[in-house]
Amino acid sequence: MIDWFVHTLRTYPEIAIFISLALGYYFGSFTYKGLGLGAVTATLIAAVIIGQLGITVSPPLKPFFFLMFLFAIGYGVGPQFVRGIAKDGVPQAVFAVVVCLFCLGAAYFGAKVAGYDLGSAIGLYAGSQTISASMGLATDAVNRLGLSPDEAKKLLDAMPVAYAVTYIFGTVGSAIVLALIAPALLGIDLEAACKRYEEKHGGKKAAGGAGTAWHQFELRAFRVQERARIVGKTVRDAEALLPEERVFIQSIRRREQIIDATADTAIQAGDVLAIAGRRDVLVNLIGTAADEVDDRELLAVPIEGVDIYVTSKEVDGKTLAELANGPAARGVFLRKITRGAVATEIPILPNTQLQRGDIVTLVGRTQDITAATKMLGVPDRAVDTADVAFIGAAIAIGALLGALVYKVGGVPLTLSTSGGALISGLFFGWLRSVRPTFGRIPSPTVWFMNSVGLNVFIAVVGISSGPGFVAGLQQLGFSLFLWGVVVTTVPLILAIYVGKYLFRFDDAILLGCCSGARTTTASLGMINDRAKSQIPGLGYTVTYAVGNTLLTIWGMVLVILMT
Repeated sequence: MIDWFVHTLRTYPEIAIFISLALGYYFGSFTYKGLGLGAVTATLIAAVIIGQLGITVSPPLKPFFFLMFLFAIGYGVGPQFVRGIAKDGVPQAVFAVVVCLFCLGAAYFGAKVAGYDLGSAIGLYAGSQTISASMGLATDAVNRLGLSPDEAKKLLDAMPVAYAVTYIFGTVGSAIVLALIAPALLGIDLEAACKRYEEKHGGKKAAGGAGTAWHQFELRAFRVQERARIVGKTVRDAEALLPEERVFIQSIRRREQIIDATADTAIQAGDVLAIAGRRDVLVNLIGTAADEVDDRELLAVPIEGVDIYVTSKEVDGKTLAELANGPAARGVFLRKITRGAVATEIPILPNTQLQRGDIVTLVGRTQDITAATKMLGVPDRAVDTADVAFIGAAIAIGALLGALVYKVGGVPLTLSTSGGALISGLFFGWLRSVRPTFGRIPSPTVWFMNSVGLNVFIAVVGISSGPGFVAGLQQLGFSLFLWGVVVTTVPLILAIYVGKYLFRFDDAILLGCCSGARTTTASLGMINDRAKSQIPGLGYTVTYAVGNTLLTIWGMVLVILMT
C-alpha cells in the first residue's frame, strides 16, 4: 500500500501539490491569540516532508502560479501605491522606502557576517521579513547567474531551509516588537493616543451594527406639537437646528396624505415626520421633545445598504466633512470604509479623506443612494465572474516587457517576467480604480490568485528541495534562527525611532505605518487590539502598498549585492 502511494505521487506530482495545500491551509489556520504558522509556512513544511519521497514537478507549473500571484499583489495595492508616490501619501511612502532599505541592509550584513551562501541569505531575508514573494524573483536572478545546474540547485535548495527557520519569529517577533516592545520603548500609551486622535479629528466610537439587534442608523416617525419650534420652518431650517448631527426629514404625513420632504417644504403643526439619523440622536435629542408614533405606511420606504467603489476625481482627497455638506450626500449615512489589498478598515472621522479605490458602505433610501453613487463612483456589487481575458492579457504584457534585456555598460539588466507581472498589476490595478469599466476581478478571485498562487509556488519549492532540506537544516543549525531574530528586530527598532523623531508621525498611526512598511498584518491586528481602536490602520495602507512592492523586488536586488 505504501509503495503504491509513493509510486503514485512520483507518477502524478500534482497530487502531491494538492496534499501539500490541504495540509498547509488546515494546519496554518490554527492560531493562538491571533498568531500562527500561516498557510505559507505550513504548506512549505508539508511540501518538504512530502518531498522526501523524491518527487519531480513539471518546471512550467511554478512560474505560472507565481506570475498569477505577483499580478494579484500589484492589482490589489496599485491605487494606494500610485497615490503614495504621487500625492498626499508621500511622507508615508518615503518612510516605507526607508524601512525597506533597513530590511535589505539588515539581511545583507547579517548574511555577510554569518558567512552564509547566497541561497541561505535569500531565505534569511525572505523569512525574517515574511516576504515569501521575494524568493520567486531571487530564483529568477539565481537562474540567470550562469551557474552550473548543480550549483544553482544547491543555492535554490538552501532558500526554503533558511526561510522556514526564520519565518516563525519573523511573524511572531514582528508583532511582539511593534505591539508590545515599541510602545514601551517610546513611552506611548496606544489607547490614549488613539482617543486623542479621535477627539482631535471629531471621531465618535460606535458599537453594534450589522449582525446585532442594535443599529446605528434608523428611520423613526415623530408628531410635531403645536408649540414646537420647527412649526413654520422649512425642512432645511429644521435640519439646521442640529448642526453637529446628520438628521434628515425624509417624508411627511399631513392628515391622510404622505408627501416627500424637499428642502423648501414648510412644516406644520400636527405633521408626522419620518426622520433618519443616528439612533442616539433620535432617542436622546428628538425623542425627548416630540411624540414618537408608529406609522407603518410612512416608514415603509425602500432602504438599502450598498458598497460603492470610489472612482470620482472630484471626491478624491476630500474629507468626509466636506462631502457631507454636498447635496448628493443628503439622506445617506456612511457605515464603513475599506482600503487596500488587505481591506483595511478605515476609521470614520470628519477629517478622514476618501481616496480612489476605497470601498464605502452607504445606508439610505434607494433614491438617495443612487444620487450618492453618481457623486462617488460605481456600485461594487457582488459578481461571480472575473474578466479572465483582461487577466491573461495583462500578465502576458507585463511578462513580455519584463523578459526584455537591456545592456548598460555591457551589463545585462532585466526586470524578469516576475518583475514585469508585478509592475503590470500595479499599473492595471491603478487604472481600474480610475476607469472601472473593464478589468473586473471580484475580491474572492483576487484572494485565490494571491493566496493559492503563492502557496502552489511554495509547495513546488518545498517538494523540489525536500531531499536536501534536512541536511541543510543540520548544517545551519540554531545560529540561523538567532540571526533571523536579529534581522527581524533591528529594522523594526530603527523604524519606530525614525518614524517618531524624523517623520514625526502621530503616535496613534506610527505603529500602523511600521506594520504596513514591513507588510505584517499580524502585528497590525495586535496593535489595534491593544489600542482598542482602528485608528492605527490609517498608517497602514500606503506603507503596505510601497513596502510589499519593494520588499518583493529586494529578493532580486539581494542576489546582485551578494554576487
